[in-house]
Amino acid sequence: MYITVIAHDCLLSCFSSPGAMEDTSSHKSGQSKDVQSSPTPEEGPASFIHVQLEEYEPADFSTKELILKKAREVCTCSRQTIITFFCRLFPVLDWLPRYNVKTQLFGDVVSGLLVGVVAIPQSISYSLLANQDPIYGIYTSFFCNIIYVTMATSRHNFVGPFGVLCLMIGQSVDRHLRLAGYSDSSAGSSLGGNSTSVSNGTGLCDRSCYAITVALSLSFLVGLYQILLGILQLGFVAVYLSEPLLSGFVAGSSLTIITSQMKYLLGLKIPRHEGVGSFILTWVDLFRYIQGTNICDLVTSLIALAIIVPVKEINDRYKEKMKAPFPIELLVVILATVISYYFNFEERYKSAVCGHIPTGFSKPTLPDINLFSSLAVDALPIAVIGFAMTISLAEIFGKKHGYTVRANQEMIAIGMCNLVPSFFYCFASSAALTKTLLKESTGTQTQVSGLITSLVLLLVLLWVAPLFYSLQTSILGVVTIVNLRGGLRKFHDTPRMWQLSKLDTVVWWTTMLSSTLITTEIGLLVGVCFALLCVIFRTQRPRATLLGKVSNTEIYEDQSTYKQLSSIANIKIFRFESSLYYANKDYFKTVLYQKTGVNPVLLAAKHQMVGAQANADTGNKKSFFGTRFDCLKPAKKRTEKPPADASLPSIDMHTLILDCGAMQFIDTVGLSVLKEIHHDYKEIGVQVLLANCNPSIRHQLREGGWAGRTDSGGQLAFHSVHDAVQFAEQWYNEQQDSKEKKDALLDTEDLDFQVSL
Repeated sequence: MYITVIAHDCLLSCFSSPGAMEDTSSHKSGQSKDVQSSPTPEEGPASFIHVQLEEYEPADFSTKELILKKAREVCTCSRQTIITFFCRLFPVLDWLPRYNVKTQLFGDVVSGLLVGVVAIPQSISYSLLANQDPIYGIYTSFFCNIIYVTMATSRHNFVGPFGVLCLMIGQSVDRHLRLAGYSDSSAGSSLGGNSTSVSNGTGLCDRSCYAITVALSLSFLVGLYQILLGILQLGFVAVYLSEPLLSGFVAGSSLTIITSQMKYLLGLKIPRHEGVGSFILTWVDLFRYIQGTNICDLVTSLIALAIIVPVKEINDRYKEKMKAPFPIELLVVILATVISYYFNFEERYKSAVCGHIPTGFSKPTLPDINLFSSLAVDALPIAVIGFAMTISLAEIFGKKHGYTVRANQEMIAIGMCNLVPSFFYCFASSAALTKTLLKESTGTQTQVSGLITSLVLLLVLLWVAPLFYSLQTSILGVVTIVNLRGGLRKFHDTPRMWQLSKLDTVVWWTTMLSSTLITTEIGLLVGVCFALLCVIFRTQRPRATLLGKVSNTEIYEDQSTYKQLSSIANIKIFRFESSLYYANKDYFKTVLYQKTGVNPVLLAAKHQMVGAQANADTGNKKSFFGTRFDCLKPAKKRTEKPPADASLPSIDMHTLILDCGAMQFIDTVGLSVLKEIHHDYKEIGVQVLLANCNPSIRHQLREGGWAGRTDSGGQLAFHSVHDAVQFAEQWYNEQQDSKEKKDALLDTEDLDFQVSL
């Protein structure tokens, strides 16, 4: 008669005999029933708590019903649904009716005016970086602010030209200018040249016209990408741009921007290099043509740097005590323009100046569809970087001031800030770091401050812009370089980063160097790929340790890290600090065998060799008496022992406990590895227990039948390491008692047999 013992699916941890643990098939009843059947909670030690939990029944999941439910929600049309839709798409409809003029207006007006004053010189200087005329930078800041006010969930972001994006835009524009046949010399001594080209298919469009055509077409694609990502709820892609990666990318791009602006500070006319090695080639050209430095531009740049840098440092150091930072950039720009005009730097010293800046607005235009195919790849990294910077700043200040930012809505908002302004001669933009920090520090309350900033820029567009005719481009280069101090300061953070995480520091340096020495786009791709490889490496070769017990507690910790931990006799507790999947399965087995000091495959092979040798020795010793007295065979079989020179290898453990607390998941390969380990250790008499398994892993164990039967996976999974240790000790004691009883019974039978002879 056989009694079948089957584990209930909802049991997370239960007792069983070694046979039940290894194969919950059938066991003989009778005298040995107490040894072979699963003990009840009353039979276990008083300190052991037998936990039995019942799982919830899994809810029926129907993909068809889910799709129909979502479709009904989307297609339901009612007045409340329409209002909710527009309030989510245009958050201004939600917060503007609740705007408190008494408490919020003053801070918004002050912040908007100060940001507008700072945005004037920076918008002009970033136009130079994007290879555009100054007016287009002001257009970009003006239109983007108005659109962002209506669609953003962030109250503090300032959207406008951003240095890193302007660099990438300028590289793309310069490449297309070369392909269209415009030479570098066509730029002349001003930002926008007057050369034309008829043979390149652009008609009578001059260099400046074609440059902005490329830029606005690029902005259209960037906005289209960002809107599509937002609609498809793909805002999570920004999580793959980690903080060390973005920091390294900004630092590398800052070095590239500084290099590109050095020719303006020195007054040199050198070609703008693109592609791999452009950073090094630009410095080579700077030293090659250094003898042609314009002394007037150089002196003006040095004086401007000597004035702007100390004042901005004072602003940063005492920003908490100052009600508003001193607008030193605007003051320097105004003074430099006045001095250049009265001393006629353009004619007398051949200094490069901004030239004529028109007033008013140009007629709307359409992007050039013919450029889309060549700009599609360039637009993708700009779209990702622009969104990542925007959402990062939005979340930082949202958390600081206690409001929620919706990532997908921010994606749509910044996408509209690039798509719509592209019809009004604007290039791609994103949240600008320096102006966002200024906006927050000067007490902005809502995006109404963005409207105030747009009014300041509107004043410049309508009346003030022509007054900047005599402004030297070297001053614009200084303004651009000074605003990159934040990116350069990140180099000072690397020693601290090295102490915290060496791998993150390697990601930072890899991204920074590749962005600088190769190209910004390839550098970003290299950084993302390297960061992902680092994550894979961390899971492929994770930390693995043996655990020891803290005295008089139920706590088990790493023996290689903490002192005064005691090992459990004949029990090894192994922790693998990662999920178990196909990429780390071999490392899991290797480090397990290494830490425990027991390789079950090799030991099983040695057992077989010893057994074969023992059988051979027994066969050689057969004699005539052995063949005549067949009645002695049963007794001999019970008393035969292997020779002394062929002893079995000894192991110092009877139970191996795998702490699965750090495992988030196991795949089918990982499950196969666990089943293989269970089988191999079983062959040498070692049981394998699991502890701290999460419900999904326990479910996989049950379904996969890692302990023998399909429904027996839960029998060896315990809630804690201490439960598994208690069970292993009880199981070992029961095995020893059973072995002693069997040995005593065999000795009695042998004695009776010898007496009968």
